[in-house]
Amino acid sequence: MGKLSDRYPFPAPEGSNWKVPQDFDVDFNWDYDDGRATMIGLYRKGVEMQWNAETRIDWTQELDEENPEQLPEAMLPISGMAQYESMSAKEKAKVRRHFQGWQISQFMQGEQGALICTAKIVTQVPDLDSKFYASTQVIDEARHVESYKRLLEKFGVAYPMTPPLQELIDQVLRDSRWDMTYLGMQVVIEGLALAAFQQIRDNAQNPLAAAVNAYVMQDESRHVAFGRLALRDYYPQLTQKERDEREEFLLEACYLMRDRFDAVEVWKTLGLDPAKCAEHMYDSGFMEMFRSSLFTRIVPIVKDIGLWGTTITSGYEKMGIIGYAQTDVQALQDSDETIAREFDARRAYVESVAGRAKALETA
Repeated sequence: MGKLSDRYPFPAPEGSNWKVPQDFDVDFNWDYDDGRATMIGLYRKGVEMQWNAETRIDWTQELDEENPEQLPEAMLPISGMAQYESMSAKEKAKVRRHFQGWQISQFMQGEQGALICTAKIVTQVPDLDSKFYASTQVIDEARHVESYKRLLEKFGVAYPMTPPLQELIDQVLRDSRWDMTYLGMQVVIEGLALAAFQQIRDNAQNPLAAAVNAYVMQDESRHVAFGRLALRDYYPQLTQKERDEREEFLLEACYLMRDRFDAVEVWKTLGLDPAKCAEHMYDSGFMEMFRSSLFTRIVPIVKDIGLWGTTITSGYEKMGIIGYAQTDVQALQDSDETIAREFDARRAYVESVAGRAKALETA
């Protein structure tokens, strides 16, 4: 099969490895107390809901040749653009494959970032119950990297980490304060990823692509809940100056994540003018709608953890996403779990029908 990086249309700037210098304390906890009931409950749930990507997902399924994930044409950002509409069916299929492959690549790259950040949380965070839960997330993230890697191998194309995502992960890893790792990864990156995963889970007609995102989301909703619980307890202890600093970081992080979906690398690779693509996306209203919907899960969590000063509220008003503050995050999390179970039930039913058909053939 070879290395996935061999399928990049251009090499990653750092080569095969990206090294981020670290400077933080390792925190041992000798109390071994029972911990917070909600956090321990989340840890128990994380332990019980571990799954194997090799067996839970049917990897014999293939992607569609012309539209890998079988997504609505409206979900392609340059759909309706004159240059795209004048392309042949084969050329359009290549655009779809590259854009969807680029998007799944960012999911995979972000999951490796989450893997490393969560390992850092285990090392840094002072509370033992948080260390316990974060340890379950480490294996979750490894499984997600594996799942997206296997899905990408079916695309035949993959992309390096996009610069805005890399910039935010770099900031999160370099900051020595444990809560900043939570804020950047558990709240912003994971929260935004959930909204992006949901768009594929709910719109992809390809069962493999839909299932991978459904199962990853089942885990990710717990991860966001983890960050929410930990920071909600911690931020009231900080000074106003410290909270202001975190609001500024949070707002910058949200802008970075909003801009990572411009897919400049895809348009350049395909010989399209990124500026014209951006102009089309802006004028069509696609990116405004797409970007704002990505913050469905971030905004209410930011409010819940207590970072709701003028910096954040005015910034979110300018971004047009302040209305998401009233979103019921728990209801979304419950829905993620229900939908994942429905995918399990669907596969079990299909396998039972196939089994009965095979039995009739041999009878």
